[in-house]
Amino acid sequence: MTLSEYVLKRNGVPLGAKGSLPNNLRNALGAGNNADFWKYWNPIWGYYLAKFIYIPLGRHVPKWLATLASFAVSGALHDLAVGLLGIAWQSLFTCWFLVMGLFLIGARGLRIEYGQLPFLLRVGVNIATPVVCLGVTLLLRSVVVVG
Repeated sequence: MTLSEYVLKRNGVPLGAKGSLPNNLRNALGAGNNADFWKYWNPIWGYYLAKFIYIPLGRHVPKWLATLASFAVSGALHDLAVGLLGIAWQSLFTCWFLVMGLFLIGARGLRIEYGQLPFLLRVGVNIATPVVCLGVTLLLRSVVVVG
């Protein structure tokens, strides 16, 4: 599947088309579970993570480990981008994304679904999840000093 096909599948409109961002946000924030949130969130980034990390790694390790590795790589690349901006490497994103990956694995394992909730409540849950994961990350980092 090409990037264009992937984005069309996720957003319902072609890559760069008018309405792509609103469709993306509606699909991600209105998702009925954490896995679907991540499936729709940033489809371009997700395409490359799937193509170069998740799928190749998933051929050799359990899917939960491929998922966690994909989140770790994504976080590390976010940390690298921040580092290239001249801000010292902090590993914040790597740690945060690992916590979000663990949350996803746990939510998937427990089959947590909230698709029956009204749209605005799903939006609240889908925004709260990364925020709570950030809070957990900051708490863990304050207990275990990470540079």
